[in-house]
Formats: sequence, C-alpha cells, structure tokens
Amino acid sequence: MSDVNEADQVSAPGTPPGPQPEPIRFFGTTWVGHDNGYGARRAGVAAGALLAAAAGCFVLRFAYQGLAIADVGKFVNLLVVVMFAICSAIAFRRTWDGFSKRHDPQSVASMRSLMTIGFIGVLLAYFFRALTEAPGEKLHREEYETARDQYERRTSRRTGNPSKSSKKKRKS
Repeated sequence: MSDVNEADQVSAPGTPPGPQPEPIRFFGTTWVGHDNGYGARRAGVAAGALLAAAAGCFVLRFAYQGLAIADVGKFVNLLVVVMFAICSAIAFRRTWDGFSKRHDPQSVASMRSLMTIGFIGVLLAYFFRALTEAPGEKLHREEYETARDQYERRTSRRTGNPSKSSKKKRKS
C-alpha cells in the first residue's frame, strides 16, 4: 500500500476518494467485502492448489523413478528426496509467513530458486490458507485499514477557532 498523494485522490466517477484496496491474485478486490463469488474463489484456489501439489508429487515420482532406472545409487536418491523435502518445508514456511508480513525484495530474489524447488510447499501453503481466508488477505486488510485511517486523519478538519476555546477555558 503506497501513501496517498494528491494524484491518487483523483479517481474514476463512483470510486470513493482515498486509498483503494490492493488486489490479491485470483480474488481482485473481492476480499474487502467478501462479495462477487469470494467463497467460490476461495474453494477454487484451495482445490486448485491441492490438485497442483498432487500433480507436482506425481511428476517428482517420475523423476525419482528415472533416477532409480539410471542406477545412480542410494546416496543420490536419498539426497534428492531430502533436498526436495527440505526445500518444500522452507518454501512452505516462507510462503506462510509472507501471508502476514511482506518480505523485502532482496530476500525474495535470493530465495527464488529455493522456492521453485520447493514448489510443493508453496502450493500446500496456498491450500491451507485458502481454507480460512484469501491468501494474503490479513496483510492486505491491515495495510488497507491503516491507509484508510491515515487518510481520514489527514482529511478531517477541525471545526471552529481553537484560540476561542482556549480563551473560554482561561476565563473560567
């Protein structure tokens, strides 16, 4: 969520002034009011993530069988299985944490290859989060509400002359 400046306040007709909610992948801005098929989208994201994770496991099974056919040895087979398990666990944890706080761009770039290898963990994190909310909804909601509060405070006006109220207090 970026700070709202004068250019951001000029909006399309029918759009309220102030900060606008940031869209979430697959959900757009339906997460704000839980409308326009929000529940169906959550179910679809959960089902899609679980199906993609199952398909990924199926593909990894073929890769493991390819290693067995190549007879590379038990150590390499074990190393590959452990590598995918560790990368998936790290990717799951990092994705899960990313739903509640933003990671800095430098760490995202440095972890990109690990997240790619651990794609099963990423998909499972999406599946489990979609069971309760849109993935990242809590973070986006906090940022949006903070931006709305800051906007309201900046745009609220005081009524009356503050110097008159202080004079009344002095006379009493």
